[in-house]
Amino acid sequence: MTGRRLYIITFAMMLSLFLASIEVTVVATAMPTIVAQLGGLDIYAWVFSAYMLTSTTTLPIFGKLSDIYGRRRIYLLAVATFLIGSVLCAQAQTMPQLVLFRALQGLGAGGILPLAFTIIGDIFTFEQRAKMQGLFSGVWGISSLIGPLVGGFLVEYVSWHWIFYLNVPFGLVGIALMLAAWRDVTPRTGGRVDYLGAALLSGGIVALMLALFEMRVGLQMNVIVVATALLIAFALLVALVFVERRAANPILPLALFRERLFTAAVSHGFFAGFTVFGSALFVPLFVQAVLGATATMAGVALTPQMLFWTLASIIGTRLLLRFHFRALALTGMTVLFVGALMLTQISATTPQWILWFSMAMTGIGMGLSVPIFLIAVQSTAPRQSLGTATASVQFARSIGGAIGVSVMGVVLAAQLGAGIVAAGLDPNLVSVDALLEPNAGASAALTSALRGALTGAVQAVFIVALIAAACAWIAVALAPRTPLAARAPIQAAVK
Repeated sequence: MTGRRLYIITFAMMLSLFLASIEVTVVATAMPTIVAQLGGLDIYAWVFSAYMLTSTTTLPIFGKLSDIYGRRRIYLLAVATFLIGSVLCAQAQTMPQLVLFRALQGLGAGGILPLAFTIIGDIFTFEQRAKMQGLFSGVWGISSLIGPLVGGFLVEYVSWHWIFYLNVPFGLVGIALMLAAWRDVTPRTGGRVDYLGAALLSGGIVALMLALFEMRVGLQMNVIVVATALLIAFALLVALVFVERRAANPILPLALFRERLFTAAVSHGFFAGFTVFGSALFVPLFVQAVLGATATMAGVALTPQMLFWTLASIIGTRLLLRFHFRALALTGMTVLFVGALMLTQISATTPQWILWFSMAMTGIGMGLSVPIFLIAVQSTAPRQSLGTATASVQFARSIGGAIGVSVMGVVLAAQLGAGIVAAGLDPNLVSVDALLEPNAGASAALTSALRGALTGAVQAVFIVALIAAACAWIAVALAPRTPLAARAPIQAAVK
């Protein structure tokens, strides 16, 4: 691959990462306002869960398809699907519509991130990836930094619809650059797509998420529906294991789990994603509803996490050339645990700088572990399975985040209902929407009671995140101590 084409492809991948990262923070910032206009606080978490569900389910599928059919056409399909979903989200008139269109948007997102990082693995060596990771983390950080500000500005002064239209120009430029410059350089594995495995995986994850969705109503949940969904999920996922052990081109690469490094990376990704993506969803809600801040300030609360995630990624990937990956990841998980512990102590009287500091700690933890594990896996996985291995690591982090968001949504609903009852109010007659809409006309006593109930509920959510952070630390501690260079030859760069 010529130098000019390499630069163009690198820039296209940077745009892809920008597209994916700004989507997360912009939507998180705008959601309290969207809920205030469209209603539906009871399915607040599902605007994120639907997106994460479809993007998570399709992650390994896109990874395998890129190994079979090549990166270029699968990447273009993913970006086009993402843009169509974005336009439809901008035109949503009800919360159920928004959830549906976010699911479509997630289908495309499930291909963008794994393919971007897989292509990076295709065209750069281990040393180059460690250095380039800083550049790509910088793009992620910049977009994540300006995302809350842009989202807050659009919500306050324009319209929340434009947070989705914002994706269109970046996606179109990325498509144009890939059409102009990319030529697949990795040999395709060929073979048939494991449709049965893909169906079992998708069905199992959907059934699991539906069970969590029903559980969100707390004591009023339909026990039969929850039990049935969990049983179906268990049966489908068990069947998936048996099918994948015999499949020629398995969607779920069970053979890679024999490698201790890969297993540690997947386990870490699951629990770290559970902690960070789950808890970060409820920070803007807490800042706006409990602390009484604006949508812009609610978005700013996420900025320290993204900023320090970026800085830690830049520094950590450079340190990977000198220090053992396990030591760096353990340091990151220790910092993440401390940050999660601090989040459990926040209240209506907590100074905002403490909340920002806690978010910064979680960002440092992720920055010192996530890119390092991805580089480590890409450096040891077989070249013909690079797309599958990369997508699997990201799949674990995404499914962890999806389950984390749903579990924490269940905890929030249950604790919020209990808190409202403890305050002497009827949960069927009051709504936390009053805290999100300045002109709701709620009395001071009602507002105080609702804020107290929501504070207790959010604290319970962060306790769940703390438990997941401890599990992530254990997963990293079980990673192999052997240096990467001694485990597998460093892949050669594509010329």
